[in-house]
Amino acid sequence: MDPLIQVDGLWKVYRTGDIELPALKGVSFTVARGEFVALMGPSGSGKSTLMHLLGCLDRPTRGRYLLEGSEVGGLQPNDLARIRNQKIGFVFQGFNLLSRTTALENVELPMLYEESSGKERVARAREALERVGLGNRLYHYPNQLSGGQQQRVAIARALVMQPSLILADEPTGNLDTRTSVEIMALFQELNEAGITPLLVTHEPDIAQYASRIIRFRDGEIQSDRAVEGRANAKQTLETLV
Repeated sequence: MDPLIQVDGLWKVYRTGDIELPALKGVSFTVARGEFVALMGPSGSGKSTLMHLLGCLDRPTRGRYLLEGSEVGGLQPNDLARIRNQKIGFVFQGFNLLSRTTALENVELPMLYEESSGKERVARAREALERVGLGNRLYHYPNQLSGGQQQRVAIARALVMQPSLILADEPTGNLDTRTSVEIMALFQELNEAGITPLLVTHEPDIAQYASRIIRFRDGEIQSDRAVEGRANAKQTLETLV
């Protein structure tokens, strides 16, 4: 399968005075294009540190990280910013929407850094919102939307640049059970369309919607396995009242 992510001997060591605190200890794995991977582990296990490295928000101490076959660990800040904008979509637990900006304008934000006309930005943002089922909420502000709808806006914002990879950090952490399953149904639908989601979650039932689970402990991979009996979010929704 075509590798999207290749991580080889990745270390991240934080230093406080003379003390070294390793957050990742020589982690190696590959994610193929079209996989759906969940990262799990207790607090302090290294999964959030890894998410920051994969999102080009931080640099590894040593080791290699290749995205679409190109090593990104040693790139300059401007090049990393370009990769974050064009190749990676981010979804966060807290949605991170601008409160005084409509859903449509929130989704337009990533496109402000490229040379595209206002008309094109609006068309692409509208298309992304329609893709996540919010075509009738284009001009609503975040406080006029439910938590699930706000997360859909965040997902649309992550999709609008047509990224290769979506990094989702506890995307259902602030949502009730049904809304969480609805969001996972959307991620599964996007995955079927060829997008590669990689999400951090503490919830075993949420991880079961992925196709693969990588568990971390003390900065190392504890296990890496395919999900047996993978849950189907749309079928789960039919059983919820």
